[in-house]
Amino acid sequence: MDSVPSETRPAPLPLPLHKGEVPLYMETGKAYPRAVAGLFRSVKWWTMLLTLAWWHLGPLLRWDRGPGAPDQAILIDLPGRRAYVLFIEIWPQEIYYLTGILAISAILLFLMSAVAGRVWCGFICWQTVYTDLFVWVEKQVVGDRNQRIAFDRTPMSGSKLAKLAAINLAWAAISLACGVGFTLWFGDAFQMLRDIFTFNASVPVYVFIVVLGGFCFLLAGYARERVCVYLCPYSRFQAAMFDEHSLIITYEAWRGEPGGPARKGQSFEGRGHCVDCRACIQACPTGIDIRRGNQLACIGCALCIDACDSVMDRYDLPRGLISYDSSANVEARGKGGAGRLRIIRPRTLIYGGVMALVATIMTVRLVSRPDVDVNVLHERSPLFVQMSDGSIRNGYVYKVLNMKAEDRTFRVSLEGAAGATMDVVGGESHVSQVSLQVPRDSVGTFRVYVSTPFDKVTAKAMPLTFVLEGSSRTIRSESLFAGPEK
Repeated sequence: MDSVPSETRPAPLPLPLHKGEVPLYMETGKAYPRAVAGLFRSVKWWTMLLTLAWWHLGPLLRWDRGPGAPDQAILIDLPGRRAYVLFIEIWPQEIYYLTGILAISAILLFLMSAVAGRVWCGFICWQTVYTDLFVWVEKQVVGDRNQRIAFDRTPMSGSKLAKLAAINLAWAAISLACGVGFTLWFGDAFQMLRDIFTFNASVPVYVFIVVLGGFCFLLAGYARERVCVYLCPYSRFQAAMFDEHSLIITYEAWRGEPGGPARKGQSFEGRGHCVDCRACIQACPTGIDIRRGNQLACIGCALCIDACDSVMDRYDLPRGLISYDSSANVEARGKGGAGRLRIIRPRTLIYGGVMALVATIMTVRLVSRPDVDVNVLHERSPLFVQMSDGSIRNGYVYKVLNMKAEDRTFRVSLEGAAGATMDVVGGESHVSQVSLQVPRDSVGTFRVYVSTPFDKVTAKAMPLTFVLEGSSRTIRSESLFAGPEK
């Protein structure tokens, strides 16, 4: 194991932190996580690989939507004000789908926390993924924990400057790739890649890449654990989602204490299995001592488990002194009982039920969504005009949203106004029914004037209904017809 400058061992555990013992902000120094090997480290490597692959290669996936439609599988088309997810096309009028997705994501995060603690923070969060990658780069250039500590303490020299330049250049390249990868979700990925690297992209695209890449460089390269401890709001309310059966990083104080340094081959009769090697602290990316119990700064990455298990193997002791387990199981084993995994419990049932309800509502709405939508706006200035023949005329803006990938013709008629006729600007005039042509995947906007004989206007505001036919359903849009007060 690594040797480090002498540090004071914490008092025997369990050791709760008392209110007022630690201020709201306390600079604890930079964390230097030591490289470890084991199950959880392997899971983190694979998670990083899959996450980065999806981040950068996801926009390159294709999906055939027919001629004239974008063929990117997942696309947020800001200029076209449209979002595409495989066969689903989301319009601005359907922003409620975004609300549903955000609600499901939040509830899923709550459910993950209730079942497996901060598994999101430890394995999937972008801050964790990129910080892991940046630390790996630093290790390749400088070395493992002790070498990095010594490197930072060494006075500036040509060799140190060259290594710092290499590290920062590698970080900048990764950050640039991060910015480019995110940008590709908002346009045709292949075309945007050509435009970006031939300097033909628009200025906002380059600004977006620099801003996003700059935050990646700053947060993963220099802020690191401070983001998790001080900036991330999730760490502040995670305790509200845990209970005694949530799987978290636990230390079996009943088995480890009283501990202390030990030699290999020494008997552990009458003492705890913790040998005070501090391997768990050295492996922690936030630099905490998990032996003090669950803490705000613990992101649940489980690297301390791999570190501790390797030490237990060295001393021929059972693994699991530090483990991914629930506090209820740790307490039960401490009393000589056997723990059990309880995933199904009221908290998880509520989270799962709410998430299933929101997902069901969204699915039903998506399956039954219409392929046509109509919006009618009555002109307010003026509300009406009396024509030379005495008739009263009202103006309307009639919008038809054609959500099908084909040009369509719709028929529009009126209900509720006796003797009313319609005039469409640029189209038919003085007719009781008009035909409106709307191109595929677009909004047809029409200026419509409705005229009614003076003697048919019986009130200051009469109900008027526009009836649209030509789709799978008849759409009735309620409005009003304004006239002079009689």
